[in-house]
Amino acid sequence: MAKIVLQTEVAAVFAAGETEHDIDAQNVRQLINRLDERFPGIGERLRERTAVAIDGEIFQDPLLQTIHPASEVYFLPMIEGG
Repeated sequence: MAKIVLQTEVAAVFAAGETEHDIDAQNVRQLINRLDERFPGIGERLRERTAVAIDGEIFQDPLLQTIHPASEVYFLPMIEGG
C-alpha cells in the first residue's frame, strides 16, 4: 500500500489529525475517492485546493497519475502564480 501524507490543516479538519495513511490505489483519482469514503468531504477539498507529489515529483493536475504500492504521496497546498 502507498504511504499517503495529508497537510496538517486538512488532517485536522477531516481525519482527526492523522496525517499519514496507508491506502491501496492505482491512481490519484481512486486514492481521493478512497480517502473520501473514509473521511467524507475530504475528496472535494483535495480535488480543488491541493497539488500532489508522488515519489518526489509534483503534479498540478494529478488525477490520472499512477500510484505504485511503494509510492509516497503527499497532498500539498496549491501554488498559485500571477
